[in-house]
Amino acid sequence: MKNIGLYIVTDSDILEGRDFYEAIEDTLKVGTKIIQLREKNKDGKEFLERALKLRILTRVYNAKLIINDRVDIALLSDADGVHVGQSDIEPSKVRKLIGKDKILGVSVRTLNEAIDAKNNSADYLGVGAMFNTTTKEDAKGVSNEELIRIKRVVDLPIVAIGGLKLDNIEKIEPCDGYAVISSILSKEDIEKESRLWIEKIKKIIA
Repeated sequence: MKNIGLYIVTDSDILEGRDFYEAIEDTLKVGTKIIQLREKNKDGKEFLERALKLRILTRVYNAKLIINDRVDIALLSDADGVHVGQSDIEPSKVRKLIGKDKILGVSVRTLNEAIDAKNNSADYLGVGAMFNTTTKEDAKGVSNEELIRIKRVVDLPIVAIGGLKLDNIEKIEPCDGYAVISSILSKEDIEKESRLWIEKIKKIIA
């Protein structure tokens, strides 16, 4: 999970009617290696349908598929892993369900949460929100100083998330990955924007 690079989190609403799978393929074809399926407004049937189709698509591009929150959907779709937040099922219990070979990501905001996540089988941490974000209204901010503390103490790959833009990611401590939603999926040319992000991230984590 080192050098994760660009980590795309899905949000159908941001696409404003554009084809969901074409949009995801546009970012995969230029080198995105992780897709997190996060569909808060979809019912279980449609969520599973999207997971199954993305499972095929991510394999074509040798990318990882992570499912947000829904352990059942992750198992049914044979996704590569699950990402959970602080209010979801405890990481140690998720690990029992998904087994040792699946990837487990945990969202954290503080050093204590990061230590707890590592002690409970997390494979990587999602740290944020690093900046103001419109895609998750209840997201609380994380300072760059706290990010630095987490990096120093917890030996796990870290994915920054929350309000990331091409012109602000250099303002925070370099991370293993950068999770992006609207800054790419809202753009008319997702393929072009993804390429710009990948080039920028490579310079930061080189």
